[in-house]
Amino acid sequence: MKIAITGLVNSGKTTIFNALTGLSLETSIYPSTPSEPHPGLVKVPDARIDTLSSIYKPKKTTYSTVEYIDFIGISKGGLLQNRKSFDAIKDADALVETIRVFKDESVVHQENSIDPVRDALNVEMELIFADFDLVEKRIAKMEDGSKRGKKPDEVEMKLLQKCRDYLEREVPLRAAEFSEVELKGLRHLQFVSIKPKIIVLNMGEGDAPPEDIVSQISQKLKLQPQFIMPVYGKIEMEIGQLSPEEAREFLDELKIEEPALNKLIRASYALLGAISFLTVGQDEVRAWTIRGGSTALEAAGKIHSDIERGFIRAEIVSYTDFMAAGTMPDAKKAGTVRLEGKTYVVNDGDIVNFRFNV
Repeated sequence: MKIAITGLVNSGKTTIFNALTGLSLETSIYPSTPSEPHPGLVKVPDARIDTLSSIYKPKKTTYSTVEYIDFIGISKGGLLQNRKSFDAIKDADALVETIRVFKDESVVHQENSIDPVRDALNVEMELIFADFDLVEKRIAKMEDGSKRGKKPDEVEMKLLQKCRDYLEREVPLRAAEFSEVELKGLRHLQFVSIKPKIIVLNMGEGDAPPEDIVSQISQKLKLQPQFIMPVYGKIEMEIGQLSPEEAREFLDELKIEEPALNKLIRASYALLGAISFLTVGQDEVRAWTIRGGSTALEAAGKIHSDIERGFIRAEIVSYTDFMAAGTMPDAKKAGTVRLEGKTYVVNDGDIVNFRFNV
């Protein structure tokens, strides 16, 4: 799972990236131009894995992960420069969009004022402009080919015209109505306004909770409020640089249960409809990421193609039932461990043992 961090220049993108990943990329009060995107792999916090590891005491514990990518910020009206940024993040599954709320006179703002709602709308428009430019060029290329006798793909042309209609009305493609077949047909074009996104409101220390800002952005951009998250970026970055013990001590002092970035990581996971199934044993306790709605056969393939090919049955118990029983033998005695076939739809938190033969 790959998620790109984007936003206007000097909105604190790299601060949020550092907070998420624990890395220490340089932050600057001036717009920066790194030569290439910076990736960082982040564990998805999962108390179930912590608990199962304490029970099994395995040689290895493995969490699900999300890859975050940081690159240059975008600017209002900077289509050429913005295209470089969008080209670098076009392979991402989703966006985390940083919107500046913090006030700092030493950090310049392109508009010379702080207005999170305006900035969120500006970023949305830049995504729309980039996709509109791509659609126009694609249609023009197909029309030129047609004049030279090359028959255009009528299905793609019709789909591009549909996209253009939405974009001309300033509707991002994620809010457009497409069938599954149409979405598949759009995949190779790698539009940016079609990607699901989370907005991070980058707060300054002492800033009040921004309920009104969340409400306005939610209404204007038609985003669910749970995907608009206030984060005190500088504080979170400081926490991210600490050891787990020091971080816990710092959080306890501030009376904070967990870093806000943990919630952002889980929200990133939820945004894409991802779930985790679990495998347990003395060698390893592990969370595996799959799309919600995946079958037992597809989950088996996530572990290894041999398991998928030789699939016989999946032995399954929910995490809740396992914890109620206390051990796997007790769960079997209680009748909560069951055998399922290839078409069983795996649930979040299912503990799975695959039976297979190759």
